[in-house]
Amino acid sequence: MPDNTGRAKSWQSPEVCLVLIAAAGPFSFAIWMALLNNFSVEVANFTGREIGILQSLREIPGFLAFTAVFLLLLMREQVLVVVSLALLGFGIAITGLLPSEYGLYFTTVLMSIGFHYYETVQMSLSLQWLPKDRAPRVMGWQLSAKSVASIVAYGTLWLLLESFDVPFAWLFALGGGVTIAMAFFIWAAFPRIDGHEPQHKKMILKKRYWLYYALTFMGGARRQIFVVFAGFLLVEKFGFSAATVAALYLADQVVTSLISPKIGSYITRFGERTMLIVEYIGLIIVFGSYAVVESPIIAAALYVIDHVFFSFAIAQKSYLQKIADGRDIAATSSVSFSINHIAAVVIPWAFGAYLWVLSPSYVFIAGAGMAVVSLILSLNVPRHPEPGNEVLFGKIPAAAPAE
Repeated sequence: MPDNTGRAKSWQSPEVCLVLIAAAGPFSFAIWMALLNNFSVEVANFTGREIGILQSLREIPGFLAFTAVFLLLLMREQVLVVVSLALLGFGIAITGLLPSEYGLYFTTVLMSIGFHYYETVQMSLSLQWLPKDRAPRVMGWQLSAKSVASIVAYGTLWLLLESFDVPFAWLFALGGGVTIAMAFFIWAAFPRIDGHEPQHKKMILKKRYWLYYALTFMGGARRQIFVVFAGFLLVEKFGFSAATVAALYLADQVVTSLISPKIGSYITRFGERTMLIVEYIGLIIVFGSYAVVESPIIAAALYVIDHVFFSFAIAQKSYLQKIADGRDIAATSSVSFSINHIAAVVIPWAFGAYLWVLSPSYVFIAGAGMAVVSLILSLNVPRHPEPGNEVLFGKIPAAAPAE
């Protein structure tokens, strides 16, 4: 809270607030992710069909993320992010209490509503609160904070599973409880922080943002291959235990926490175009390797490398910040999350019910194809994007309506 003079303390800055917001959600979500495959198989008796349905249900709130802009009519974004964190934590905290197919569907949707509003508003606040010349670097710090929170979560999870054999229900309750506590701290500790420009409180789709929308759509499709099927491959094909998965996730986050700030600096140095091209070439190689891997060690290494490429998503966000009208950030962030999840609603169910059943390799071959499309799109990003120079090809004429 502000001190007695009404001034904020030195640590009550937008950067510190964003870093704490970035860390609050991943602690519980990391525990949920690490336990989900084992919990669903060992307790809820899931097969590839049920896990596909669950993941599709999980992404429906992401598809509806555009509704966040309407909630801004009722509350500030800074309040909405706290409410979203509390809902995320609560949904995860009660997961272990409902160990059935429909119980797991219910808690997944509940926590997903909180998670997707949280992710939407966090991105919006980052682009509003941070100056353009510092945004990639500070967003790198945020990714590092997410990874550090996940490291603590995975380390705690591994210790509790290996040394004390703690039941799933208590582990879910621990993860959710920490996120709820951090949400209350952020709400109580930070004063009101205003963005640089007032935000539109309506849906906005602009033709000149079309390349950003396309990259976002493909990013959502690519994300599902990793989130849904890469981890499931480790458990189903290679027999990884919950403790082994937690240890792998721990190593994964250590690497990401060290690399993310550097990636933010590289985006500032080399530009969004170059970093996006590097990302998609790397993903083509990774997904192609998933399709043929037979070694659990190589599969684990691919998982870590795959996750590192998520840090490159900073380039998409900073690209939007450079081309967008400042008043469009909140609305465009909400819409972009919905676009990101169009494919996410369909892919887990369709790929789980059809491609995975035929062969897991087909899922990852499809992922490599998605990366090829993303690479082609990234070649259309200018080296110096700005309003009026959003794309190399397919520019919207100045006289044409922008919306």
